[in-house]
Amino acid sequence: MELKQLEYFVAVAEERNFTRAAERVHISQSGVSAQIRQLERELGAELFDRSARTATLTVAGKAAIEHARNALAAAAAVGQAVGEVTDLIRGRLTVGMVIGCTVTPLFDALTAFHRAHPGVEISLLEDNSDRLVEGVRAGTIDLALIGTATATPDRLDALTIISERLVAAVPPGHPLAEQRRVTLRDLGAYPIVCMPPGTGLRTAFDQACTAQSLQPTIALQAGAADAIADLATRGLAVAVLSNSMAARYSDRLTALTIDDVETPVLLALIWKSAHSPAVRELLSHSRQAFPKPDSGKKPPHRG
Repeated sequence: MELKQLEYFVAVAEERNFTRAAERVHISQSGVSAQIRQLERELGAELFDRSARTATLTVAGKAAIEHARNALAAAAAVGQAVGEVTDLIRGRLTVGMVIGCTVTPLFDALTAFHRAHPGVEISLLEDNSDRLVEGVRAGTIDLALIGTATATPDRLDALTIISERLVAAVPPGHPLAEQRRVTLRDLGAYPIVCMPPGTGLRTAFDQACTAQSLQPTIALQAGAADAIADLATRGLAVAVLSNSMAARYSDRLTALTIDDVETPVLLALIWKSAHSPAVRELLSHSRQAFPKPDSGKKPPHRG
């Protein structure tokens, strides 16, 4: 008994006609008839009543039809499983990363993934978070690491890596340097240096200001935390950073908790579909590489 015989058997049963079944499976009618006859000989029973113009199932045929369908479905599932492995070995993965980001755990995850699946071509690109989200939604990016003020962007899945508060950072001698805490209104008296629109950090800051009808002076913008810290160190503006970002510059900047901005800034991995075996594998490596948000480990730096 061969799978093609079962395929022809099901086709004739569903089409109720040998000619139409032959057209469906793309072989001659005589070929279908011969294979069905051979199957009937192997089973020791006729599967179709051929006395009328329409081919109808016999009692034996009715008993066999669902088993034949199940066998074909099982064979297709085997093919799909092998196909997924083949895709994983030979596929391509496009990964996005927010601009100005230095995220060692992501690189660790990519390295582990590459070692496990060296046949997958990995493409890494940088952009602002908004454009990365759109790229994932459009399917041009498989998975992206973004800064966001929203736990799960619409129509996407997400894994939160880091959740932390915004802080203001100022150099020694600044009027705010002696304070431990500030409010958004306090910051309104000074020029601000911050990430550009489209980043999660800037979105969180803008939303907090809008909620209080405040319009701070964004005097300077930079896509990298190093640049923001350097500008603030020189006294050009008050830096708005995440807590982990500011901690990297504690030798030259004092971080001040912004009391009235409680909504956290998030670092998250986002993806549209985990049906791709490559995406599933990279997510698995990422979960191992990144510490849990509540693990107490020092979080990676991000934009």
